[in-house]
Amino acid sequence: MAKSIVYTKTGDGGKTSLVGGTRVPKTHVRLEAYGTVDELNSFVGLLVREVKDETLLNDLAFIQHKLFSVGGYLASEEDVSKNIPSITESDVTRLEDEMDRLDGLIPRLNRFVLPGGSEAAARAHICRTVCRRAERRIYDVSLEYQVEEQIFKFVNRLSDFFFVLARYECVTNGTEIFWDKSCS
Repeated sequence: MAKSIVYTKTGDGGKTSLVGGTRVPKTHVRLEAYGTVDELNSFVGLLVREVKDETLLNDLAFIQHKLFSVGGYLASEEDVSKNIPSITESDVTRLEDEMDRLDGLIPRLNRFVLPGGSEAAARAHICRTVCRRAERRIYDVSLEYQVEEQIFKFVNRLSDFFFVLARYECVTNGTEIFWDKSCS
């Protein structure tokens, strides 16, 4: 029987390797960051199952590929990360342009929105909150290591994108739920 390539047994002691070979604890700041980016990418995959709009599906595929690049960058030692496809200003602009397009199709926001309203909207809100956590973990990495500025911009815009997408999905395929302060 052929030996599995899925498990290596090298992480059984609570350490793993960065791309480049350095062994670090599984609680290392880089692992927290790229693990959260991976979690976000998984939730985006779940969101894809509910989105019907072809343009949005293309946007989400683009986002998943970019998140994989971000994760690879964060998982790599600094001398290796230069081989990972980088995030560019045009990637950030693409998110901004799509947010502007979607925002033009929904009513102006004048109240706080609660997560939910439709299956796709609820999933987009999960993506938004996990994206915010990923952003915090990436900032943690930047306290010890160099992180490209475009990564910060991209992840920050991405959480905004998921918020606008959630609103769009509610307006087109559900009902927006607004915070009722009298219920507090």
